[in-house]
Amino acid sequence: MGSELAHFALVDVNNFYVSCERVFQPRLERVPLVVLSNNDGCAVARSSEVKALGVRMAAPWFELKDLAAKHGIKALSSNYTLYGDMSERVVSILRDFSPDIEVYSIDESFLRIDTVLHLYPSSLALGELIRGRIRQWTGLPVCVGMGGSKTLAKLANHLAKKHAVFNGVCDLNALSDEVVRHWMRATDVGEIWGVGRKLSLRLKAMGMQTVWDLRCASLKTLRAQFGVVMERIGSELNGVSCLELEEIVPDKQQIIASRSFGRAVTSFEELAESVATHIARACEKLRAQHSVAAIAQVFVQTNRFKLNEPQYNPSIAIGLAEPCDDTLVFTDAAIAGLRRIFKAGYRYKKAGVMLGAISAKAKQQQGLFDDTAMQQRSAALMRVMDALNTRFGKRAVHSAAMGNTMGWGMRSENRSPNYTTQWDELPFVK
Repeated sequence: MGSELAHFALVDVNNFYVSCERVFQPRLERVPLVVLSNNDGCAVARSSEVKALGVRMAAPWFELKDLAAKHGIKALSSNYTLYGDMSERVVSILRDFSPDIEVYSIDESFLRIDTVLHLYPSSLALGELIRGRIRQWTGLPVCVGMGGSKTLAKLANHLAKKHAVFNGVCDLNALSDEVVRHWMRATDVGEIWGVGRKLSLRLKAMGMQTVWDLRCASLKTLRAQFGVVMERIGSELNGVSCLELEEIVPDKQQIIASRSFGRAVTSFEELAESVATHIARACEKLRAQHSVAAIAQVFVQTNRFKLNEPQYNPSIAIGLAEPCDDTLVFTDAAIAGLRRIFKAGYRYKKAGVMLGAISAKAKQQQGLFDDTAMQQRSAALMRVMDALNTRFGKRAVHSAAMGNTMGWGMRSENRSPNYTTQWDELPFVK
């Protein structure tokens, strides 16, 4: 099954946000648990116990209050700082197993393993070792799926996660054709990576109910009816690798930072603090990819769901004379833009910024009258700010425009501590 030249593994952390919380709060094991979105609005992660109760993804928390009281469902606010750090720790471990890795999402990574399989007794042994090491070093449970293409590895991961017989590791390349056919026939076509709900309905209308049905379909028919992407999925299901690892993440051409407020905001001062905070975050991302930007767009929004309140959703783009990555320069420009669009008398729900006209800093052309000394001072200041904030936590050093209270910030009434990134929030062992 699959090509001898290609062998992929997909490592996926089970119920990632929930699992991160349980690592540091073991008492939550087997407790029905949901992690809520920004401002504690919707369930963005559900434990297995909650899924068994029929709670759907993105279900509003206020609709779950009665169910939560009946079944003891506990809700935690999102802690993206913790989740991001735990994700980086998992990826660091995976790099020890293969140099060829694609970080597909915060909780999933593809590995190319055909070049390293000779170091292990078998692919299943490798999968077990990956699971064991991640569990031992981070406390997170993962499943490992393997196959001759990325699509097959994704399918194998689904089988490993849903069926206890695989014990968390499934390699379709290691199964007989008869066994592979059994599992493909038992799996709905909608479970295939890249086949969403709408495509699933179209495929089923054509008689393709299962993964096996799609695998056996004519590639020419798939291309004619659905296009080249579906043709590639068909090829991948037959073990022909069409999708290579994307090891280098392309630089973003737009960087957006925005958040809804925990309460309605009416004053210019609080809006300005939020815009300055978003600018700082966006500029950090800009510097991280070694880029500069020439445009900052600022937007504010009222609550579109409160139809009884006046609505106002303006935006403004501010161009800089020269592209840069300086937080202070962008802060001045963004607040000047905010001043032009702000109107009193509205209850604002959200503010945000977007950096545009992004280019590589190394390719930035110097102007004849550029103040190189000032540019060097700016670059040095930004390096120091980034280093201090990385070492001591966000907002350790920040512009005065960001303020200190963040009274406008998101509701996060039940957020766990930043156990791994803040000195004053480290866990204690009693």
